[in-house]
Amino acid sequence: MSTRDQKRGKSEEPLCVNRVRDPALPSASRISGIQNRLLHWYAHNDRRYPWRRKSASKYQRVIAEVLLQRTKADVVARMFDAFVRRYPSWTALSKASDADLQEVLRPLGLWQRRAHSMAALAKEMARLRGRFPKERHSLEELPGVGQYICNAILMFDQGACHPLLDANLARVLERLFGPRKLADIRYDPYLQALSLRVVSHATPASVNWAFLDLASLICTIRSPRCAVCPLQEQCCYASTVAREQESA
Repeated sequence: MSTRDQKRGKSEEPLCVNRVRDPALPSASRISGIQNRLLHWYAHNDRRYPWRRKSASKYQRVIAEVLLQRTKADVVARMFDAFVRRYPSWTALSKASDADLQEVLRPLGLWQRRAHSMAALAKEMARLRGRFPKERHSLEELPGVGQYICNAILMFDQGACHPLLDANLARVLERLFGPRKLADIRYDPYLQALSLRVVSHATPASVNWAFLDLASLICTIRSPRCAVCPLQEQCCYASTVAREQESA
């Protein structure tokens, strides 16, 4: 038995829970341990984006997620404060001309498509007086609101525990616990259930942001920095790499 296995103990659940014959979600105790370690790391490594400030409004946090679609967070951060000063509410945003909105969104790329989608959502939100529907099916009928944005709205507007499940969170979860079955993360039942479980916490936004920061700073697409990862002792991928190195 390796030193890593001795630390875990023989009786503990397998790290790669999706590779056993009868896949099951990780236990509550394992999830809790991961959340605690991750949040401790996050307290010292938060990327401190403007939409994460305590003073950020629900509008600002939701509009940040809309802006972040297919765009790096650092790019959005550089223009975010100017954007919300110019458009401080859904009503103000709904009054923006197409030309002005396209110009503001140009640094993010795909600005024509973004402007059209954002303007449609803003007009509907202005009609609703800035109040989101409470039911998921009604939220998903709003312009430009898919699974990811719907989860963000439910979390930031209602305080519900929902994952900001994108390719980055999916990568961390699959390395921690094992791979999904389906190519599209929106429809993979294992990854959907797993992501919901790992963000079920008193502070779901902090857990989501912590995972996303870990994905950006440590658990990168290429050459992940497993040696300095706060979750390495609980990680299927890191354990596999360690065994391969020991046997080499």
